[in-house]
Amino acid sequence: MASPSSVAGSSLETEAPQAAVTRERKLNPDLQEQLPKPYLARAMVAVDADHPNGTEGRDPRGMSVLQQHVAFFDRNGDGIVYPWETFKGMRAIGCGFFTSLVFGFLINLVMSYPTQPGWLPSLLLSVHIKNIHKAKHGSDSETYDTEGRFDPSKFDAIFSKYGRIHPDALTKDEMNLMLKANRNIYDFLGWIAAIGEWHLLYSVAKDKDGLLQRETVRGVFDASLFERLQDSKKSS
Repeated sequence: MASPSSVAGSSLETEAPQAAVTRERKLNPDLQEQLPKPYLARAMVAVDADHPNGTEGRDPRGMSVLQQHVAFFDRNGDGIVYPWETFKGMRAIGCGFFTSLVFGFLINLVMSYPTQPGWLPSLLLSVHIKNIHKAKHGSDSETYDTEGRFDPSKFDAIFSKYGRIHPDALTKDEMNLMLKANRNIYDFLGWIAAIGEWHLLYSVAKDKDGLLQRETVRGVFDASLFERLQDSKKSS
């Protein structure tokens, strides 16, 4: 029988000797010293150790972090996103015409019905931002919880687990490893959605060295990255 001291000592271990995957995908044991209450999902701000109060100067407008992410594509601000608005939003962040056309249709096709206020589907494939939490898919990083909050510990795990070459960035191979590792069994729609989202992000936001930086990824969650990309495209 294990002694009480050995049991107490193992209670904070993040690696199990018989589970090699826990050694390969490490967690950050010092996160609580770097960020207050990292276990507490934030409703309106995307936080990390460098941004404990979220994106500086950003007004969440009372929306959840997930709602903010989607609201970027609400081009007329009426709380509803139509396929042509998704298309315009994607063009605004630098996506090509064909990519924007395809994603604009597919995103709304998948997300429209779960967000409807009633049982009837929308023939215009509208997405209602107030219900966007109902359209959250599986096989993702779980940085958004099921209510659309931002979970700092899950966000940090993206990089502690998979940022093996650079602690605050992902290579394309590391990103693909993460996508494979996050798959839930038989969740084919979630697999496809996650692959599409992350590869699209990589195509528009990788740096000159082919890396996805931590700040770039954090900015996706609250849409601050989209706003920076839009401003950059306007000024170019």
